[in-house]
Amino acid sequence: MAIVDPLRPSLTPSTNRLTTALGSIPGGRLVPGLLLCGAVTLAALGLERVEAGLFGHAWLEALVLAILVGALVRTVWSPSQRWAPGISFSAKTLLEIAVVLLGASVSIGAIVSAGPLLLVGIAAVVVIAIAASYGMGRLLGLPHRMAVLVACGNSICGNSAIAAVAPVIGADGKEVAASIAFTAVLGVLVVLGLPFLPVLLHISEVQYGVLAGLTVYAVPQVLAATAPIGAIALQLGTLVKLVRVLMLGPLILVLTLVTRRRTDGGAATAGRMPWHKLVPWFIDGFLLLAVLRSFGLLPEVVLAPAATAATALTVISMAALGLSTDLLSVAKAGGRVTAAVTLSLLVLGAISFGLIRLLGIV
Repeated sequence: MAIVDPLRPSLTPSTNRLTTALGSIPGGRLVPGLLLCGAVTLAALGLERVEAGLFGHAWLEALVLAILVGALVRTVWSPSQRWAPGISFSAKTLLEIAVVLLGASVSIGAIVSAGPLLLVGIAAVVVIAIAASYGMGRLLGLPHRMAVLVACGNSICGNSAIAAVAPVIGADGKEVAASIAFTAVLGVLVVLGLPFLPVLLHISEVQYGVLAGLTVYAVPQVLAATAPIGAIALQLGTLVKLVRVLMLGPLILVLTLVTRRRTDGGAATAGRMPWHKLVPWFIDGFLLLAVLRSFGLLPEVVLAPAATAATALTVISMAALGLSTDLLSVAKAGGRVTAAVTLSLLVLGAISFGLIRLLGIV
């Protein structure tokens, strides 16, 4: 997506001189764009705190707000070429580093504790939901990459899945921003409406906890959706959700293989490629940290900082995507994306409810 727009007003002469000076130092060409993404990130974090103060908790996370703030900035002012390297670095490289750090949150112990039947059921729900969501997205006319983003976001963990999958399939800023924006809005509606289901569907607290864990996007949203029902629902919902998030690793690996086959001329070509070319470096890093964490080789003291860093880098990346996104272009795809996200969520809910009945969870 072109970032330069000669019809937009430029910055003041003093600011231009500053950014030119920064660009003259080693690595300085990244500094202007990085600072701009950082400023948008700080604004998003501030808005999240204001939102939490007003409503008790933030319905729109900083990750979503960063896209919206960045896109609003891009609407009133197009950054010139001197800002482009830092914005591009933030949108791509920082996001890849964030994916690596996510591996530190994966543990085999969490998978084992869920039990074999429920584990297989969660994996089946994710696979079926991704396939169904992708198919519906394509039938609604969504491009391949947009359909993949919507399917993965709805089926696994919303914003985080979209952000992690985007660099693997080569999605551009407009596709990522649109997918996250519409998925986030629907995710808020799900959190608001889900607590009414125990009464409407006559389901138990245990069943509700599993259902919430299978359908709600983010872990904090699972807490918000299950806390009003009870402690059992909260604990089960969180456990199921964490196991569902673990599907992100295998999904990224599969998408990497599929994407390579699509772009390199078929299975035969992909099969002859060495591993280091077949799988992006950040996927190797993700898997390495996941293995180290699972075998207790990562010190506990680094886990929380790694999670915090992954979140921060993801938010900065989303700010960069927002700064590269034209809101008018996103709005044009609004109807189809909204329909795809809504239908995808309904299918996910139906499959999840079917799993509860199939396993005889009471």
